[in-house]
Amino acid sequence: MRFGVIGAGRIGKIHAANIAALEGCEVRAVADVDEAAAKALAEATGAKVASIDAIMAASDIDAVAICAPTDMHADLIEKAARAKKATFCEKPVDLSAERIRECLKVVQAAGAPLMIGFNRRFDRNFAAVQARIADGAIGQVEIVQITSRDPGPPPLSYIARSGGLYRDMMIHDFDMARFLLGEEPVAVSAFGAALVDKAIGEAGDIDTAVVILQTQSGKVAEISNSRRAAYGYDQRIEAHGSKGMLRAENVHESTVQFAGAHGFTGDKVLNFFLERYAGAYRDEIAAFVAAVSSGKAPSPSGEDGLRAQLLADAADQARRTGQVVKL
Repeated sequence: MRFGVIGAGRIGKIHAANIAALEGCEVRAVADVDEAAAKALAEATGAKVASIDAIMAASDIDAVAICAPTDMHADLIEKAARAKKATFCEKPVDLSAERIRECLKVVQAAGAPLMIGFNRRFDRNFAAVQARIADGAIGQVEIVQITSRDPGPPPLSYIARSGGLYRDMMIHDFDMARFLLGEEPVAVSAFGAALVDKAIGEAGDIDTAVVILQTQSGKVAEISNSRRAAYGYDQRIEAHGSKGMLRAENVHESTVQFAGAHGFTGDKVLNFFLERYAGAYRDEIAAFVAAVSSGKAPSPSGEDGLRAQLLADAADQARRTGQVVKL
């Protein structure tokens, strides 16, 4: 599969390298407004620098990986769909649910494959939990708990254009909750505050949050987020059911432990998402290629992107109003 990569920043570099390393795939072209960044990534992957329009028009490009800023995603997805390119796009589709709906109508009309980059579904530990739930290992799921805490807050310049914690950070956890619950949440309650950095609060956002989701049958998911964790990147899930419990713990730098007079000590958890989800990024691109090559609809889909966005919107409304929001 021959790819055009749009966006040569941090996430573009990750996806381009994984595409180039995947058997039967190659990066043909790279586009970025930063010409130096585009050139460097093109040279690293054996590609050429091209404009977005040239990538969309190229007959020797089968698929595009959209790694550009969020406010470009929906427009680029529509361009790719109309050009009949298979499209992989980083989350989110857009910060507006209405704009996502409009975009998905274009994709559906064009009949083009679209996958949204909720990479945590492809973490092998999290995926194993979901697979065992599907196999009935814990019976009926009753409670899901998701913990996601960054080692430190992003710069204020990022906060201003992120869409807020629920739409930027917790959106991964909304998707994971749906992935594990197996049912759509219909009620959302939320609490949050700026406890890590008061400047984040002054910018209109929060950095500490808890959200509760409930499905029609009564299943509950609890999501805990923080922009600060003194011990590193905290990523854990737990699913409790009628027959037992499944959980996936943090991934550490090593499994080595030291035992002494004061007890046991071990290595720290992996520092941030680039290290923690390196394998998940590789596996999601491989899953995208496999789905498109076999004619199957890629997953997570654009609809998954919309549903996660609706949950983020509901959580924001619930926190601001202090009311449970029904979907």
